Amino acid sequence: MLPPEPPPLPALTRAEAELIDRYLEVVDLLGRINPARDGDTYRGLRAAQALVGKASALRDALALMHRRGETEVHASTLARALRVLDGERRTARIAIPRHPAD
Repeated sequence: MLPPEPPPLPALTRAEAELIDRYLEVVDLLGRINPARDGDTYRGLRAAQALVGKASALRDALALMHRRGETEVHASTLARALRVLDGERRTARIAIPRHPAD
């Protein structure tokens, strides 16, 4: 049996879609760097090195939105897009776990 189809992405401008994509890339890297999570230092180092470029791309996506006159962030629409793209799980990796794995 196939898994259920995810809900469709809400209608986004190209700049909003770029913002969401770049934001999730940064989130994924921050999740790898999170010192409250198990892992090795090399993985964190590589993620930190990549973060510089991804953060610049995120800045550029926001600058593009601003230049195009998209001066407001439509939070509810962008939050729906983040949920469809598994943003809740991905952003949870940044948080400090409730109970340490001692």
